[in-house]
Amino acid sequence: MSAIYILWLRQIKRYLRSKARIVGSLGQPLLFFAALGFGFGPIYEKAGGGNYLEFLAPGIIAMSIMFTAVFSGIEMIWDRQFGFLKETFVAPVSRLRIVIGRTLGGATVAMLQGIVVLILTTIAGFRLDNYWALPLALLMMFIVALLFTALGTCIGSVLEDMQGFQLISNFLIMPIFFLSGALFPLQGLPKAMTIIASADPLAYGVDAMRYFLTGSIHFGLVLDLSILFTITAILLAFSSYLFSKIEM
Repeated sequence: MSAIYILWLRQIKRYLRSKARIVGSLGQPLLFFAALGFGFGPIYEKAGGGNYLEFLAPGIIAMSIMFTAVFSGIEMIWDRQFGFLKETFVAPVSRLRIVIGRTLGGATVAMLQGIVVLILTTIAGFRLDNYWALPLALLMMFIVALLFTALGTCIGSVLEDMQGFQLISNFLIMPIFFLSGALFPLQGLPKAMTIIASADPLAYGVDAMRYFLTGSIHFGLVLDLSILFTITAILLAFSSYLFSKIEM
């Protein structure tokens, strides 16, 4: 357990030491929130959708968590290229503990990033529907962070350099975000889009967070939690397997 704790703490310290990374990672979600929230807000309200800021905020928080979590997992590529991963492997610690510590650390970092975005969106005008549900919203944020950190670890275990990262970003990460219902309601979509959105794991994370933060829900809480916990468990097991197969 001490090895897991050390690796978990190392990931958090690495994140906190990089002030530029913290500020830079806030730019995109805040830009989306300001540009879309205040730009499309009046149109959304006139269409009968209500307050767009309340609808958008959980999606932007999920966006921040997902990107930070995936990139935390993909940091393994840099660690491999610069020899840091080899130093970890020679330590008398099993690879399972290494991947658990790295994953928990990356998920914690992503959740902290989501909390910062939540605070900033609240300052910008977002209001929670039920403050009592905030701890449950934070739990959902951590589950989403854990899921996508495990996904990032899977990707980082397979890729040997950053050459394929642009492909992963454009054809996996961005579609997962845009098809999750983070920016638009999933009701009334064409059947093909509905099927694709239903296969998007982030859609269930956004839906659960939106329920705890604003009270609205699309899929249903039981389905959201079932899908999130199942996919997270599968990805954690798969990332551990792929990580164990890394050759230095």
